[in-house]
Amino acid sequence: MITFFWSIFFFNSCVPIAKFHELEDKNKKIDAEREKFLEQSEVLSVDNAEMNSKISLLEEELEALETKTEETKKSYDKLSDDYADLTRRYEDLQQTQEAIITGHSRETRRLLTELQGTQEELQLKEDRLKELEQNVGDRMRDLEKLRSELNERNQRLIEMESIMYAKDSLMRTLKNTIAEALYGFQQDGLSVSVRNGKVYVSMEEKLLFKTGSIEVDPRGVSALRKLAPILENTPDIFITVEGHTDDVPVRSNPSYHDNWDLSVKRATSIVRILLDNSSIDPERFIASGRGEYLPVDSSNTPEARQKNRRTEIILTPDLDELYQLLESD
Repeated sequence: MITFFWSIFFFNSCVPIAKFHELEDKNKKIDAEREKFLEQSEVLSVDNAEMNSKISLLEEELEALETKTEETKKSYDKLSDDYADLTRRYEDLQQTQEAIITGHSRETRRLLTELQGTQEELQLKEDRLKELEQNVGDRMRDLEKLRSELNERNQRLIEMESIMYAKDSLMRTLKNTIAEALYGFQQDGLSVSVRNGKVYVSMEEKLLFKTGSIEVDPRGVSALRKLAPILENTPDIFITVEGHTDDVPVRSNPSYHDNWDLSVKRATSIVRILLDNSSIDPERFIASGRGEYLPVDSSNTPEARQKNRRTEIILTPDLDELYQLLESD
C-alpha cells in the first residue's frame, strides 16, 4: 500500500518539478537581464555625465571662440580699412610712377619695390582672413555635431526614465492595491513592500502552514484567493513564489527530504491555489525554494526563526521594452 501511494505521488510530482526547473531557469534569465540592464544603465549614466562634462567644455570653448570671432571680425574690418587705404596708396603710387617714370629711374625702382611689398602684404592679410573664416566654420560644425549627439543621448535617457517611472508607478500602485486587499491579514504576519523595483508579498508560516506541513491552511487560502484577481489584472507582471525555512533540520518523510525540499513544495502548493479557478497564465509563475539559506534575521533566537519561516510572492515588472531600448543604443 505504501509503495502504491509513493508511486502515485512520484507520478503526480514529476510534471510540476520539471515545470519548476524550467521556470526557475526563466527567472534566472530575467534576473540576469535585469542585472545587465542595471549595469548598462550605470554605464550609460557615467557616459552621460562624461558627455555633459565634454559639452560644458565645448560650450566654454565656443564662448571663447565667439569672443575670438568677434575680435577676428574687428581685425577683419581693420584689415579691410587697411586694404582700402593700401589700395588708395597703390593707385597714388601708380599715378606718381607714371608722372616720374621718364626721368627718375631710382625713384621709380623704389616705388616699384614699395608697390610690390604692399601687394604682398595685402595677399598675406587676405590669406589670414580666409584661414580664420575656415577655422571658425570647422569649429561651428564640430559643435553642432556634438550638440546633435548629446540631444540624441538625452532623448534616449528621457525615454528610459519615462519607462522606468511608468514601471515604478505601476509597482507602487500594485503594492497599494495588494496591501488594501490583504489589509485584514497583516496581524497574521503578512506584509507588502517594494524593493529593487519589485513588489514583495511576505507571509509568515503561521498564516499559511502548520509546522512541517505543505498543505495551506484555510486562512492562508483565503488570503491567496484575494490576491489572485489582482494578479489576473496585471498581465505584464512575472510572479515568483519563494519558500523559506529556518535552520532547524526537519526529518525526512514521504512528502519532502529536507528544508530545501520543504520550501520548494510549499511554494508549489501556493502556486496551485493562485492558479485554481483563475485565468493567470501559468507561464508567468516560478515556484522556488531557498530553504534556510536566505534568512531575514540570522540571529539564533526563536523570534528570528519565526521571521525566517516565510513565503514571499515576488512580483517583477516586464522590462523587455527597456532592455530593447538599451540594445538599440
